[in-house]
Amino acid sequence: QFPVDLYDAVHSMMIVLENGGFSRGGLNFDAKVRRESVCMEDIFIGHIGGMDTFARGLEIAYRILSDGKIAQKRDQRYTSFDKGDGARFEAGELSLVDLYQLAGNNPEPELVSGRQEWYENIINQYILTCK
Repeated sequence: QFPVDLYDAVHSMMIVLENGGFSRGGLNFDAKVRRESVCMEDIFIGHIGGMDTFARGLEIAYRILSDGKIAQKRDQRYTSFDKGDGARFEAGELSLVDLYQLAGNNPEPELVSGRQEWYENIINQYILTCK
């Protein structure tokens, strides 16, 4: 499948940008003739469409990351890593076994919403309004 899903392209490009962009190389499209579209014109169209999808995804991802809303919400979501056992784990002072033991010795933590719908709708708004 050639990359035609803009939502997936935006997420992919957000990851690329958050990691400093491409240091060398780029994106690879798998274009083996094992699809229903086997003529060269279809493969060419698939490549062009994929490049367009990623280019648009890059523009949208840049706007999302420049805005800072998602980064702010993500930081709020993971504040437990700023203190106590979360900070110790992030610093490499606790192993997964240590966390397993801590979880077994402590009550269930209070449920906190991951705000998934908020994130998805923010990204949708950028996709719909990016010019």
